[in-house]
Amino acid sequence: MKNPTAEVDLVWKALADSTRRSILDLLAERPLATGEVVARFEKALCRTAVMKHLEILVQAKLVIVRREGKMRWNYLNPVPIQQVCDRWVSQHVRQVASAVSRLKELTEDRVSQSTTERPSSASKSRRTKAISSDRLNTPGEKR
Repeated sequence: MKNPTAEVDLVWKALADSTRRSILDLLAERPLATGEVVARFEKALCRTAVMKHLEILVQAKLVIVRREGKMRWNYLNPVPIQQVCDRWVSQHVRQVASAVSRLKELTEDRVSQSTTERPSSASKSRRTKAISSDRLNTPGEKR
């Protein structure tokens, strides 16, 4: 029997490395022969290192390998990524979206309350003029 936790752990492990994510990005464009994948990384990594990265991706079922004669073709399998997204990411996205929605409602409530409590601009203007004239007529004040 398969251990779903171990399978998910393999996916996370595979996605944790930037080189492996780069390989997945390449394979998202189109299937590549192993030699083509190695060639894309030849300045940074040796063939053995690229093969180890591919093997981890295969173990995580993120890459499917099909052999045609001497050629080994690598295909992206997006299903494990979708499963991780469904299980982990979307759950947290829903929580964040819910929190943002509540924050928006609270903000809108406060804005509507503050606009109903504000005096009209005409009465505010009269009050400002009255305060200004009181200041001008203050006894003992030097001008």
